[in-house]
Amino acid sequence: MKYESRKKAILLLKDGTQFEGKSIGIEGTAVGEICFNTGTTGYQEIFTDPSYFGQLMVTTNAHIGNYGTTPDEQESEGIKISGLICRNFSFDYSRPKAEESLLEYFRKQNFVAISDVDTRALVRYIRDKGAMNAVISTETDDMEALQKKLDAIPSMEGLELASKVSTREPYTVGDPEARFKVAALDIGIKKNILKNLVKRDCYVKVFPYDATFEELSAFEPDGYFLSNGPGDPVPLKEAQELAKEIIDRDLPLFGICLGHQVIALSQGVSTFKMFNGHRGINHPVKNLLTGKGEITSQNHGFVVDRKSVEEHGGIEMTHEHLNDLTLAGMRLKGKKCFSVQYHPEASPGPNDASYLFDQFIEMIESAKPA
Repeated sequence: MKYESRKKAILLLKDGTQFEGKSIGIEGTAVGEICFNTGTTGYQEIFTDPSYFGQLMVTTNAHIGNYGTTPDEQESEGIKISGLICRNFSFDYSRPKAEESLLEYFRKQNFVAISDVDTRALVRYIRDKGAMNAVISTETDDMEALQKKLDAIPSMEGLELASKVSTREPYTVGDPEARFKVAALDIGIKKNILKNLVKRDCYVKVFPYDATFEELSAFEPDGYFLSNGPGDPVPLKEAQELAKEIIDRDLPLFGICLGHQVIALSQGVSTFKMFNGHRGINHPVKNLLTGKGEITSQNHGFVVDRKSVEEHGGIEMTHEHLNDLTLAGMRLKGKKCFSVQYHPEASPGPNDASYLFDQFIEMIESAKPA
């Protein structure tokens, strides 16, 4: 597609700031909270990560689409971001493993993306002004109409989105004869999490976001897992009650990202919305128990309040983010429960955090009767 033949596209931020770009050839309008990811690879994993539901994604890497797409790199059954904003969109791809171009992948899902935006300037602006709602459109440059559409979008703070991405019916993954059984609450679960559990000889049953302890425990699991996911953790009252019940019974429990936040809330610890959040594949984290550093993949706009954890008495902080010293991991004292804010299943080169799945298995083993 020639550059000259592509339609003009508009990005309008909540505060009235405008950026111009070009349509990639799929017409439409999309709204959501604008955020950026600093990863240089893994765009298909980003686009299909349920944790990004309701967000417009800005990719800081200059080239998007150059290695095509493949079903193996999907984290869910389809695209979860609301729309894409990039600098250079590659209509062709060169990787032998790829099955189709990113454009064809987008077309099948009628997904709106715009390119030729000055993403460097945009990211610097978001970094300074904070996350906010935005709208992209290839259909109109009527700013008044776009502003009205933008005004109708609710704030991410207080927004429950897990129900939008969770499975509607329970399903199982893995070998029924596996050594361990794990009950996983799907509040936005990624396929790679399930793959990591199955690889460690687990038979996993995945339950909807509002499943009760009775429903999960009827599976007779050896351990419980709370997944990642989108939105504010505060409205997830059923998940918090579930976590509290598991913890009160001192059953093995592991939480990632949104699941980590749900565990904190179940113990009376507060969370808050970050100015921008952490989204990328090279975030430095320090394990406070071992003193070792980890290069991690992160994707979250909310975080557990570190001060609230330090004042709690029954929770130990186990990991901290070295860029801003926010809490990145914790464990409950005297309980079989730990959680992290980042994604140990994502291995964008480094596998520094995959040991956390091994720790979960070790915890399950120690709890199993001899």
